[in-house]
Amino acid sequence: MDAALDMDAVRDEILLSTLPNIVFDGWSQQALRDGAQMAGYDTATMHRAFPGGVPELVEHFGAWTDRRMLAELDKHPLDEMRVGEKIALAIRTHFEVLEPHMEAKRRLLAYLAMPQNIGMGLTMLYRTVDAMWFAAGDTATDFNHYTKRATLAAVLSSATFYWLDDRSEGHAETWAFVDRRLGDVMSMGKAMSAMGRAGRLLSHLPSPARFARQIRQRTGAAPVDTASAHMAENI
Repeated sequence: MDAALDMDAVRDEILLSTLPNIVFDGWSQQALRDGAQMAGYDTATMHRAFPGGVPELVEHFGAWTDRRMLAELDKHPLDEMRVGEKIALAIRTHFEVLEPHMEAKRRLLAYLAMPQNIGMGLTMLYRTVDAMWFAAGDTATDFNHYTKRATLAAVLSSATFYWLDDRSEGHAETWAFVDRRLGDVMSMGKAMSAMGRAGRLLSHLPSPARFARQIRQRTGAAPVDTASAHMAENI
């Protein structure tokens, strides 16, 4: 157990020493080797920490970011906040954690856009939005579990590009952008909820097809095809 914990610390140290090199060498084996050396570790330890090489380093960066985000969120009175406020705070905290490593994040997007890395990028994005919803207290286990994360993933992805190009003081324009996108999502959610309630109301109204069939049966009219009647009742 101690050895595993020590290796987690080694991975963090190598990662943090590697991030400045990303600006010059990208997410490459050279950047990883230099980072390990700067952290005071030899090549053997580097391979023990990241046997999968750069892809494993990239995934660790995502996990490290999520851990830091959750740790910072724990400092806030989340129980006193509304869900929308929690999600907005989670997004802002996510970017604040990344602030010192903005250029590494920019290079990461290019790395994850490569065909062989797209799957890894989607997995990392899912883990991040899942962590955000977990921090917000989401306990959904039905289809909403996935729709919430898919919607938040779209918001976070667009906000990331906005944040990378934002030159406003304190990233004020990014926070305003996030608030607008979350507001759009909330409005859409309320509209869909209203449509759902309308649909449930309509389901309790009498079926015109069933009513017409009963009238025909009572008046002795010729019966319609059974399959056609069944289809009509379910329209």
